[in-house]
Amino acid sequence: MNNKKLSRRSFFGSAVVGAAFATVPNRTALAQSKPARRVKLGISSYSYWHFRPPQMPIETVIEKASALGVEGVDILHRQMEGEDRAYLQKLKRTAFVNGIDLICLSIHQDFVDPDPAERQKNIDHTLRCIELAYEMGIPSIRLNSGRWNTIRSFDKLMENRGEEPVLPGHTEEEGFKWCIDCIEKCLPKAAEHGVLLALENHWGLTRSPQGLLKILNAIDSPWLGALMDTGNFLEDPYPKLAEIASKAVFVQAKTYYGGGEWYTLDLDYRRIAKILADVNYNGYVSLEFEGKEAADTGVAKSIEMLRSAFSMEG
Repeated sequence: MNNKKLSRRSFFGSAVVGAAFATVPNRTALAQSKPARRVKLGISSYSYWHFRPPQMPIETVIEKASALGVEGVDILHRQMEGEDRAYLQKLKRTAFVNGIDLICLSIHQDFVDPDPAERQKNIDHTLRCIELAYEMGIPSIRLNSGRWNTIRSFDKLMENRGEEPVLPGHTEEEGFKWCIDCIEKCLPKAAEHGVLLALENHWGLTRSPQGLLKILNAIDSPWLGALMDTGNFLEDPYPKLAEIASKAVFVQAKTYYGGGEWYTLDLDYRRIAKILADVNYNGYVSLEFEGKEAADTGVAKSIEMLRSAFSMEG
């Protein structure tokens, strides 16, 4: 009787163990399989406000983003109605009840200035914005390098394709040194608050991939990366985007339905999705709709297009 029981126990034990192992995927297959990428879509509040009235409230942008089914909202700092704690917490609550993550705080600052006092003002502003992001639970802020401001009008700068001369009496190398020094002074607070600094390929020093990478490669910190803006390389964009893709921690994707506010690019987003897939980018792609079409229809078209492009990047 005891032998029969032991045999039965052995049989059932072997059967259970065998069944359990049968459900475990083959380790070799796991190692060889390519993990699914998890790019998520967001919308920049800038998509609904191009610095011209009326200024759409951030709360409304959050609600519109939720209705479109995206995962996040990238807040343009200049679009915020205030900085008091009650307002910040209101934005956080609005995002939560609408199932939206607040994913980036896009700020304006300029580290390219020969006056140390002016550079310090911009450092202080950046430190304050890190604190604002932390209060709202936002894990990243957008940084600019800054520019020489020898062309004062932004409209004129765009007419000149983003190029401007160096300030007389100074050199481009000085500009890079100022920018690097300023970013380094912001990094301790960024690390303390868990807010990633994302340096955009914007105008000024970062207009070219070489300029952006010169700054990023000079600073060794896990709290600094690139913000890839798909619309800021005006000529031959794809090889330039590929140059900076491996450094990207956030992506802003521009579209121009109705024609662009300053210029129009015909961007191939399947090609851009492939560039990002090749470097295993798994972060957010946040729409920056910069067209003249009504925002509600332009944003909806853009999100539909991006969904299609990023679902077919392979």
